[in-house]
Amino acid sequence: MQRRRVVITGLGIVSPLGVGKKMFWDGITAGKSGVAPISLFDSTPFRTRIGGECKDFNPSTVDYPNADRLDRFSQLALKAAQEAIEEAGLDKHDEEDRIGVVIGTGIGGISTIDTQQKSLHTRGPKFVSPLTVPLSMFNSAGGHICIRYQMRGPSFTVTTACSSGSNAIGEAFRAIQHGYADAMVAGGSEAPLSYGMFSGWNALRVMSTRNDSPAEAVRPFAGDRDGLVMTEGAAICVLEEYEHAKKRGAHIYGELVGYGYNNDGFHSTRPSTEGQAKAIRKALVDAELNTDDVDYINAHGTATSANDMTETQAVKAVFGERAYKLPLSSIKSMLGHSMGASGAIEFVASCLTLRDGVMPPTINYHEKDPECDLDYVPNEARDKKVKTLLSNTFGFGGCNAILAVRSLDGH
Repeated sequence: MQRRRVVITGLGIVSPLGVGKKMFWDGITAGKSGVAPISLFDSTPFRTRIGGECKDFNPSTVDYPNADRLDRFSQLALKAAQEAIEEAGLDKHDEEDRIGVVIGTGIGGISTIDTQQKSLHTRGPKFVSPLTVPLSMFNSAGGHICIRYQMRGPSFTVTTACSSGSNAIGEAFRAIQHGYADAMVAGGSEAPLSYGMFSGWNALRVMSTRNDSPAEAVRPFAGDRDGLVMTEGAAICVLEEYEHAKKRGAHIYGELVGYGYNNDGFHSTRPSTEGQAKAIRKALVDAELNTDDVDYINAHGTATSANDMTETQAVKAVFGERAYKLPLSSIKSMLGHSMGASGAIEFVASCLTLRDGVMPPTINYHEKDPECDLDYVPNEARDKKVKTLLSNTFGFGGCNAILAVRSLDGH
């Protein structure tokens, strides 16, 4: 069976730079940082005391009954979905069995679990909420989106650590390609800034300790990088079969043409150059692209020592000498790392790059690393027409996911 074409018709986002894609994109292209001292809990005991909070987000603005009672990761997902679905014009439809939802998350309702564990240990079992299970379930965000918009097509949740959002979009892409759905709502959501989860990441010692200069803390690919910064956020896109979108007269950002994913089979936390390179090649083959066709890469770029060096090596392994002429940048330099939502957030940025011809910068890039010697679009956004790009995502557990997107005039 011939694979159907898949296009992007709606985007929604909640990030530390604000609610909605305008605030997000204005901040990203201006090189603005959303990293600040943590206010959601007392971070005094920790080595790292900074993070990326969605401070402009108010649960009361979520168009859903009793939204204020949901776990924060579901609230963020619903808000981002609201923007994407309304932009795509799918908020009113009569084809519920042909529209599905796939959401990625790395840790689900961790805030609920933290809160209820505290109640259990300080007050006893009688004080644990009966809503603990439905609020903390990994699939609760996607379930609430299905309920709100009466979408009854293929729906499930993806959990592949930091690759979750990209894998969710990739699996939604496959559902449309192979005829299981005509449109899919897909993306990722994460609200990891809870006391317990932050404690775990602090113990890993992979987070930046630049507490006195939070806006300058995240330094992907730079020689003086000292770790990632944890962030919350959500990003949702609407994918549609091309003819379905054309018939509705929907605005089209671009076409999702390739999806490559695999596992390193190497180590639970250390990345593999070979594994990442294979995933990139899989995406190129799936998209029927040559290496010369790619104009830009939205990099994973976490600002950890191992990740940035490995990603650089993987790009070189795939693109050879052309790697030195291929721009790539990390928006985590401005947002921090939103774990399971990061791939979806970076996918939204990739679609906006296609729309506006602007490559976001990698800010805080001042000291070069001889092991990271590519063009990382340092410090300032770059105006350049982009027809075809890749969005790289790599996660703990050896999970790799690559999405290939191109403009319609690049077809």
